[in-house]
Amino acid sequence: MTKEHENHGMRVDIELVRQLAAVLDETHLSEVEVEDGDRRVRVARTMTAAAPVAYAAPAAPAPAAAPAAAPVEAPAAPSHANAVKSPMVGTVYMAPEPGAKDFVTIGQKVTAGDTLLIVEAMKVMNPISAPASGTVTAILVENGQPVEFDQPLVVVE
Repeated sequence: MTKEHENHGMRVDIELVRQLAAVLDETHLSEVEVEDGDRRVRVARTMTAAAPVAYAAPAAPAPAAAPAAAPVEAPAAPSHANAVKSPMVGTVYMAPEPGAKDFVTIGQKVTAGDTLLIVEAMKVMNPISAPASGTVTAILVENGQPVEFDQPLVVVE
């Protein structure tokens, strides 16, 4: 059996499709596309957006045999109304190069146009800039983390 199959006049390299699917699994991206001359192959999958990870201090141990208490409501999810969102699928880099100081930190004042981070997509480094002046109040991603289109990255208020 050959790696390429005839399918109504279209030649599909099944091994290439499998390799691209493996890249999706390894990188946690939602799609990947390659082009070779006049042949173009795109492999995509539907992903559900994960909620941003919130970091909290470790909780104190629960008291033993506590009497039944009234249910406690969970705090409301934080609003990221002023979040700068990713304009593309890619990988976040918080600094201009490995070992360099991060572009921004929480509490830092920024002006419109300042670089907040970089999103790498298809081997292109895309600087993500502050849309307005303000203070960085939250950083919602980590260095090297894959991100989806429209995912909140940094909150500037």
